[in-house]
Amino acid sequence: MKTIKKQLLLKMAFVAFVLLSSRAYAQNTNSEVSTQRDGFIFEFVVGGGAISIEDSYEIQTFDKAQGTFVFPDVKFGHMLNKNLAITLSLPGNIYEFQDNDRNFGGIIPSLQYWVKDRWWIHGGVGLAIDSPALYDIEDDVNDDWNFGTAIMVSSGYEIYKKKNFALNVQSKLVFGHVSLDGDANRDAAIFNVGLGFSWL
Repeated sequence: MKTIKKQLLLKMAFVAFVLLSSRAYAQNTNSEVSTQRDGFIFEFVVGGGAISIEDSYEIQTFDKAQGTFVFPDVKFGHMLNKNLAITLSLPGNIYEFQDNDRNFGGIIPSLQYWVKDRWWIHGGVGLAIDSPALYDIEDDVNDDWNFGTAIMVSSGYEIYKKKNFALNVQSKLVFGHVSLDGDANRDAAIFNVGLGFSWL
């Protein structure tokens, strides 16, 4: 069952990337002027998706994927040239674990590249963080913070642009692994779809 859930999540991600890619290549580049991208960039995302969590305690396994909403999901960066930016991404997803809300996210140094005027790809490797949701911390119940590694890939298409603002539709795939107390560990596979609000 574990592999079925992993395969389903990967297939969903693949379909989303293919749809975004085909839409990006179908754009008419003659009808509008390119956005001027320069200097500092900032983006926040609203959306939702699915998360599968599995830990070595076998309290929760990949067999029990659950819906999640994106929070927080922000990105800061700087344009290196008109098509390439170096960024720091903070993806985050709220999930339920033993009747408590927790956040699986990270701090991920990454690169974003505009393949076409409106279509970009983005990815990086960094720190995974599994923590209590800030509104649901209980002493000795939901107060543990766990750290590890994460890898993230995403793609987006800008559906609206005006001056230095862009609204995009994007999908994101994050894989994370964190260490728990007692030599245990927890793995997460996350797939999100959302709206990104960017200033660049």
